[in-house]
Amino acid sequence: VDSIFIGHGVGPLAIAGLALTFPLMNLAAAFGALVGVGASTLVAIKLGQKDRESATQVLGNVIIMNTIIGIAFAFVTLLFLDPVLFFFGASEETLPYAREYMKIILYGNVITHIYMGLNELLRSSGYPKKAMFATLTAVILNCILDALFIFVFDWGIRGAAVATILAQVVALTFQVFHFADRRSFLHFQRGIFRLKGSIIKGMLAIGLSPFLMNACSCLVVILINKSLKTHGGD
Repeated sequence: VDSIFIGHGVGPLAIAGLALTFPLMNLAAAFGALVGVGASTLVAIKLGQKDRESATQVLGNVIIMNTIIGIAFAFVTLLFLDPVLFFFGASEETLPYAREYMKIILYGNVITHIYMGLNELLRSSGYPKKAMFATLTAVILNCILDALFIFVFDWGIRGAAVATILAQVVALTFQVFHFADRRSFLHFQRGIFRLKGSIIKGMLAIGLSPFLMNACSCLVVILINKSLKTHGGD
């Protein structure tokens, strides 16, 4: 979605800058899958065993883990953002676009991680339609805000990044309301927001496979971008 609006409203160098951020986005998604997919499978197992208490513990651990990973990933990446983007194939012309977009995305990275994790739990706890609704809400709102921020407010590539994060904030708010409702099959309770070694181990063991798949996708995009810069230019 961002690519379409940036292409029409900002220009070709901005699209090149956006393409440079894809490996980082894939890597962020890899960590999201590590926790989210692992947790959703673990919840399905616990519910199959009629162990609702442990499934609820997984919910609390997902939020804590995604918060920790989201903040840590953003902090480390922001610290080395320019060298990383140059390694990915940035030039002096495309770096400002990539940096401007990625900074805002990283500031909201913890939102993205929690949103992805809770969406996986929505599906596995018996609410696939709500998970789909949250995803569609984020996408549709992203389109509307992209058009508003780029064409009306003239915020450029920064507007696309702000639109992405705001759309996820709205979707996350919907998810939080669901899990805060005591009528939901899994819901927030006291005492679940503490890390448990057995749950973390189970989540990471199951989530390692989708993590590695996304990490490989990240590597492929890096190689493509570097080849394009060398043999084709920005």
